[in-house]
Amino acid sequence: MIRSKTASKARLSLSRKKQKLVMAVLTLFAAAAAIVFLLPTVLTIANSFMSASEINANYGAVFAKNEQGGKTFISEKINLKFIPDMVSFSQYYTVLFKSPDYLLKFWNSVILVVPIVIFQLGTAALAAYAFARLKGRLKEIIFFVYIIVMLMPYQVTLVPNYLVSDWLGILNTRWAIILPGIFTPFAVFLLSKIMRRIPNSLIEAAKLDGAGELQIFMYICLPLCKSALYSVAILVFIDYWNMVEQPLILLSDTDLYPLSVFLSQINTGEIGLAFAVATIYMIPTLLMFLYGEDYLVEGIAYSGGIKG
Repeated sequence: MIRSKTASKARLSLSRKKQKLVMAVLTLFAAAAAIVFLLPTVLTIANSFMSASEINANYGAVFAKNEQGGKTFISEKINLKFIPDMVSFSQYYTVLFKSPDYLLKFWNSVILVVPIVIFQLGTAALAAYAFARLKGRLKEIIFFVYIIVMLMPYQVTLVPNYLVSDWLGILNTRWAIILPGIFTPFAVFLLSKIMRRIPNSLIEAAKLDGAGELQIFMYICLPLCKSALYSVAILVFIDYWNMVEQPLILLSDTDLYPLSVFLSQINTGEIGLAFAVATIYMIPTLLMFLYGEDYLVEGIAYSGGIKG
């Protein structure tokens, strides 16, 4: 009997050691993957504080002038440095004060993306509430159409957007990007699935207290979907902050281009300025993610479910 208990304890101890070993290996693997994933971001930020001479010494061989006077990529070994020899803000000074084009393109991105995020959340929340509350076959058909449109690649809907924008006379204006962005189906689909999880008992209790549909929407549905709304806001912001196809197709005036399109032109010019501009470009998305990380994780993991 004593031997049996001893053997059982030994097996239990061995099993725990194996679990700890597996967890240690998985932790090391996750840490290594995280480091590799963060290296480009760290490299960009670190190089943005290097002087122009140090940047040219490390990356000057990446681009060379061709016979036509343009830039040609040449394959040579370059020196990747994560710690500058001397911290310099010259690149930021050039970007912020000497080259207004960069700031202009940055504010173009803000002017395009912020209205899309705000109005898409408003229209998506109202549409999702209607899909969650209304009954009937027509509602199911419309919702199915939403899913079909959502599953289509954006390149498929780009031609109809172009034709409709041309018909409305808003082609080559910011409205050609803002209006289609406001009515994209992804946010509607996600929020409608979440609002359907709200217990009917809460809504019925609110109705017994005399609340109307607008009051139910404002004071019950929206507070319970707070995490999901912030998750949608982050995802929509990142999606449109990095947009490229829409401005290239719908805008012919380069002065209206956002910074996401202009970055490719910077990379073929002074690579030192590209690091500074890329760092500035990352700041809004990083701030949104860091501020709303808990909301993002909760909104995706729990899908807005009500926790007891």
